[in-house]
Amino acid sequence: MEQRKPTIIRTDIKEHQATLELKVDADLLDFQGHFTHFPLLPGVTQIDWALHYAIETLNAPRVFKGMEVIKFQEPIRPNMLVTLELTWDSAKQKLAFKYASTRDEQTIVHSSGKMKLGEKSE
Repeated sequence: MEQRKPTIIRTDIKEHQATLELKVDADLLDFQGHFTHFPLLPGVTQIDWALHYAIETLNAPRVFKGMEVIKFQEPIRPNMLVTLELTWDSAKQKLAFKYASTRDEQTIVHSSGKMKLGEKSE
């Protein structure tokens, strides 16, 4: 089976927050065809992973109801180590996420956003 998820290095889960350290393996299916000479992790994959890990670690609802805010600032390249921070606001039914890494002792934000989640469509 083709690999679609990163290697999880570390997970830290609190009540409404989860932080996952991920190795974005070069052999992920999502890198195929997403630029031969400059492979990067597609934005849709980053959103998919945020939703997947929020459901898995924070028991967030499974139904995606839309993006409210999203920023892609720096590409995520093969074999990078990144941190995915997730915050679930159950009152507002919103998931905030941020992908970041460290380079030369500086924090680099790769992407961030907020999505609306809920139960089955009304």
